[in-house]
Amino acid sequence: MANTEQDPYAPPQYDSVPINAKYRHMDYEIIQPNSVLRACSRKQLQGVWLQMAMAFLVFYLIIFPPSIIFSALGLFYNQAISSLFSIAISIVAGPFALGFAGYFIKRIRDEDISIGNIFSGFKRFIPSVLLMFFMYLFICLWSFLLVIPGIIKAFSYSMAFFIMYDDPEIKPLEALKKSQKMMKGYKGKLFILFLSFFGWIILTAFTMGIGYLWLAPYVYLSVANFYENLKISQEKA
Repeated sequence: MANTEQDPYAPPQYDSVPINAKYRHMDYEIIQPNSVLRACSRKQLQGVWLQMAMAFLVFYLIIFPPSIIFSALGLFYNQAISSLFSIAISIVAGPFALGFAGYFIKRIRDEDISIGNIFSGFKRFIPSVLLMFFMYLFICLWSFLLVIPGIIKAFSYSMAFFIMYDDPEIKPLEALKKSQKMMKGYKGKLFILFLSFFGWIILTAFTMGIGYLWLAPYVYLSVANFYENLKISQEKA
């Protein structure tokens, strides 16, 4: 029989039945409060927080120093150089988004992770690039109406890269549609989840941005738990 005397994010305990890895920190079959998602994420960060911070550092070292250099070249020499680099950054954004999605999903499913996982999205380069392109395109088109519709669409599409990670065969537009369906009725919940980190984001400003290396894994892991919670609860419904 299950032991009911436990923390809300603690796993159900059984006498002889092994516990599936996905249920070790909380019951994903029931929509959980954001506080439980965050608490679950803090537990999952134990032992890997430094590694995840270094993963973001690697990403930033790849993106930002070249960005500054090429922006300077564009300012003093040729603006086309800066524009070409901006296009290149936009192209690799999709594969990195897919890689990070898989990185955090693997962690919440108790699979082995390494910093190299953030590059795994390049194995599906074209689909991830197209997914990012269509996502940006549709959000921009909706933003032409007003800012609010664009923000709403951004939350509607927020699960698309997690969906693509779980389904390697899915097409980019199908991933966006599936994300919209999954997020129906839950966009406000995700907005509040992001809002709950606002105070921490302000504090990172006093660390010259260094604190964000530790905050980012906490935020992204919470969003991954949000996705897993939606996915499993909707599958069981």
